[in-house]
Amino acid sequence: MAHHHHDHERGHGSHHGHTDIDWAEMGPTLEASAELFASLYERALGWLAQEVTEPGLIVDAGSGPGVVSCLFAETFPGARIVAVDGSDGLLERARARAERQGVADRFATITGELPGALGELDYPADLLWASRSLHHLGDQRAALAAFAQRLAPGGTLALMEGGLPLRFLPRDFGIGRPGLQARIDAVEAEWFTRMRTELPGHVAEAENWPALLAAAGLQHMRTHSFLLDLPAPASDRARAYVVASLSHMRDKLAEGLDAEDLATVDRLLDPDDEASLHHRPDMFVLEAHTVHTAVRPA
Repeated sequence: MAHHHHDHERGHGSHHGHTDIDWAEMGPTLEASAELFASLYERALGWLAQEVTEPGLIVDAGSGPGVVSCLFAETFPGARIVAVDGSDGLLERARARAERQGVADRFATITGELPGALGELDYPADLLWASRSLHHLGDQRAALAAFAQRLAPGGTLALMEGGLPLRFLPRDFGIGRPGLQARIDAVEAEWFTRMRTELPGHVAEAENWPALLAAAGLQHMRTHSFLLDLPAPASDRARAYVVASLSHMRDKLAEGLDAEDLATVDRLLDPDDEASLHHRPDMFVLEAHTVHTAVRPA
């Protein structure tokens, strides 16, 4: 579901009117969901580490509360990490996390909107990571070109965009009409399209990430998808993530779902209902995120 809420760590380089979200207030939820996805991020970073050897500077563009930034610090013990985000409240959480994890001495933050804030970097990045932050920028092609310019020769740009939406219950879970999640996906896709269209400076762009990376002058494109598979019965943390995702979507769904589906969503969210997500033994988390990488010519 929610591309939006799911952007666990993502592009809070954006306080655009399309969201009206207080990112700092969402900090704990964003942090918790990113932690739930830590195993997925660790596999993604391990995959990056096969190609990106001993980077000096890693930039997390749209870092949110810094869960992934700190995983980068762990994966690449020789690297300096710079977390860039539009929300200082989230970056405060990132700095506190770096402190707790003992990596504060090589951890810095920049507050500002992407891609402009990258102009504050002292030197070019060996690895620039943008996890679901690009789709919050109106002109994605121009933003990718700006990202590419911030890379050192031979540096890698890694984009996490796309994948497969969250699945958390069987197709028929015993209440309402079967296939609810597919219908939620359709509403969400419409919402996402509208969100993109309303962004300042919006330019329509086919989401062919390797082609867009090539247009930014990069080469050696690679793509890999990573799965988060937390089978039923769900842990409390997984349950909290699904409840938060569906709650976050609830208002948007009102426009696109029929009365029966909305009633089912409300039952799923009601802690007093035995059939709700708070109590169901058949609830799981299954979701995929896709990473695209490309290299600036040396």
